[in-house]
Formats: sequence, C-alpha cells, structure tokens
Amino acid sequence: MKKIFDGRVAKIAVVSLLALSLTACGSTRDRLAAVGQEPPLSPIENPKEMSGYRPVSLPMPELEEVEKKANSLWTSGRQAFFKDQRANAVGDILTVTIDIKDKANLENTTSRTRNNAENVGLPNVLGLETQLTDKILPEAFDPAAAIGATSDSNSTGQGTIERDEEIQTKMAAMITEVLPNGNFVIYGRQETRVNFEVRELKIAGVIRPEDISTQNSISYDQIAEARISYGGRGQITDVQQPRYGQQVFDILFPF
Repeated sequence: MKKIFDGRVAKIAVVSLLALSLTACGSTRDRLAAVGQEPPLSPIENPKEMSGYRPVSLPMPELEEVEKKANSLWTSGRQAFFKDQRANAVGDILTVTIDIKDKANLENTTSRTRNNAENVGLPNVLGLETQLTDKILPEAFDPAAAIGATSDSNSTGQGTIERDEEIQTKMAAMITEVLPNGNFVIYGRQETRVNFEVRELKIAGVIRPEDISTQNSISYDQIAEARISYGGRGQITDVQQPRYGQQVFDILFPF
C-alpha cells in the first residue's frame, strides 16, 4: 500500500514539474535569448490600447453648463487673465510629485487565562436515591459527588509590525479621460535602464482640475484611487526572486 501511495505521489510531482516547465518555457526561452544583452525598454503605447486597460466609470453628478458672457475678456474656470497653461484636456501632460514617507510601529500583546471548576451532587432524587444506589447504580457511586468538571485555558499572543518606506521622485503623467463631472483620469509610466537593470515607475488615478498648481503639477496625495508602482526587471531583480521550483514547493508543501 505504501509503495502504491509513493508511486502516486511521484507521478503527481512529475506531472506538476512538467506543467510548470511548459508554463515557464516561454519566459525561459526569452531569458536564454537575452543572455549578455540589456533588458529591452517597453515601446511607447496608447494606454487605452494596452492589454487590461479599462475606462474609469464612477458615479458622477451631471456636468453643469457654464454661462458664457458675450464680449467678455474673462473665461470661467480660468485662474489667470492670459491663457491657462495647465493640463485640461485628453492628451495634456502634467507633473506628479511623489514624496512618500510612511512609518508604522505597532506592537500588540494579549494574555488570557481562565480556570473553571464545577461540582454537582445528587444526594436526594425524589426519595429514590437509596433504591438507585442499591439496585441500579454501582456500589462505588457517591451521590454527593455525582458530576464534576474542571477546565483550564491559557492563551498568549504577541505581534510586532515595523515599517519604514520612503520614495521621492517626480514624473510626467498624461490625461487619458475627462469624467462627466470634469475630473481627470491620469496615467503615467517611466522606465530607466542602468547597466542591465530597468527601473519602472507607474502611476494612475483621478484628480481634480483645481488641484493642479500654476506650475502644472500635482502632489500624489491629491490623487484619488491612486495606483503607484515602483519596481524593475533585469539581472538583479531576477537574482532576488526564488527559483520556480522553490516557489511551487513553498505553496504545495503542507508542513
């Protein structure tokens, strides 16, 4: 029986390794073809034509019509007498300032102890305790200590979280949509290659036109539904990742 079980486990392991090899075949082939070469940069693409892109759809109030006065030198919505140079239409570019300094230090300790003891006796049972003891219950039965229960539980928990993150950079983003209430959907991607490592920065979200400064820039904390990604790819990133076999082993191994 043990040999049959071991054989089944071996077959499952072989099938899993084959499936993993077929899945990673494309990426492995690409990596072998790129030996000794710099990782390629991604081409500039239209965000709306990228795989996985979905237009933003949120509940919005109706856009109010702005009354335009004839022969007026002032246009509603402007913050300057001359032409407003800030981004205000699809395709316009603005600068996003990212200055993240997050720190968190949490420590929790929980201790709980509980002791319970219950003793129940049956010295009188409708006057039939003598007959019960003599005829039904065994001789060693003691009515004064008929039922007894004790319980003892002890639980202790302790957790600590320490986090310190800091990102300071600036990047350009493009307006990809204008929502019904006038807010802008922005998207930006930046790639920098240094030697054999590509660093990639992505940002997306929704902003208000009035939050754009006169320098045509906006801070990351004024972006709603912000999605900020900072990562990379290349030799250093590849070395930092566990091998495929180790990742599968960590997922499947139950102990």
